[in-house]
Amino acid sequence: MKILFIGSGGIGGYYGYKLLQSGNQIVFTARGKHLAAIKKNGLTLEHENTTYRTNIDVHSHKQIREKFRPDDFDLIILTLKSHSTSHFVEEMGSWLKEHPTFVLSLQNGVDNENILSSLIGEQRVIGGLAVRIGSHVVKPGVIKSTGKAEIIAGIWPNISHHPDSRNTVLKQFTAALKHAQIPHVISTDIQKELWRKLIINNGVNPLSALTGLDTFALTNQDKLGGIVYCMMQETVNAAAADGVNLTQQDLTEMFELIKTFTPIKTSMLMDKEQGREMELDSIVKVVINRCEKLGLDAPYNKMAYALLSNPSSG
Repeated sequence: MKILFIGSGGIGGYYGYKLLQSGNQIVFTARGKHLAAIKKNGLTLEHENTTYRTNIDVHSHKQIREKFRPDDFDLIILTLKSHSTSHFVEEMGSWLKEHPTFVLSLQNGVDNENILSSLIGEQRVIGGLAVRIGSHVVKPGVIKSTGKAEIIAGIWPNISHHPDSRNTVLKQFTAALKHAQIPHVISTDIQKELWRKLIINNGVNPLSALTGLDTFALTNQDKLGGIVYCMMQETVNAAAADGVNLTQQDLTEMFELIKTFTPIKTSMLMDKEQGREMELDSIVKVVINRCEKLGLDAPYNKMAYALLSNPSSG
């Protein structure tokens, strides 16, 4: 396949590298010091005590618009931070609409697919998520990752019994993932899967940013683990605003998964430490807003949002 990765950070860099090494044509975008370092020294990936380095075809967004059309690619994969989705649409929207192709989001949050659908039409959008992976840019040009690194993808918002051209590209993508030895699942209800991931992100990301603890330490400490669980419960409640039915079984499964998973330093903690914008709106505010829509309170999320929105909180 010929695939464009919008973003070559922890997620885009890792999966793009794996797909490139298995024979696919992969083009990446990057910016700033990360772009300059990759152009000069190639992309370095550190995974499970092994270091890989390769030269990649990487460009700025401006260069992508000048050199390519969207339909030059079988698939465009969006791996930007979720708060950058709207900016991406402003910067690249007219380019993407002119000759549209299929777009897969591998981002945190539950609103990215809606934004993309408004731009290019739902029939072009594939939902997705990266799970069981911790992956970050540790310095320009260098990515460190850990975990099984699985992808879950599916027709947005869920599978239809009507003919759908997205099925063809999903089959191609599935074959590419298999050949690259990337664990994967094709979901019939990707919207629900995105909300299930948000259960975990909402439970551990804000508290990790506030305490400096990794996911294992948070969930296995009685008092903090109890707060994690309560935040997750608020996410389960909030999903109903989108017509997604999450149950106590979903809550229990997600809590046990992160509690027993390899310790991860969360993306929100990494962003806070490095002075970058945190994904507060897509991980915390979204739960508060959806609960308000349902006439429900979300006190744990409101407290986390207030503390992390305060510049003096750390």
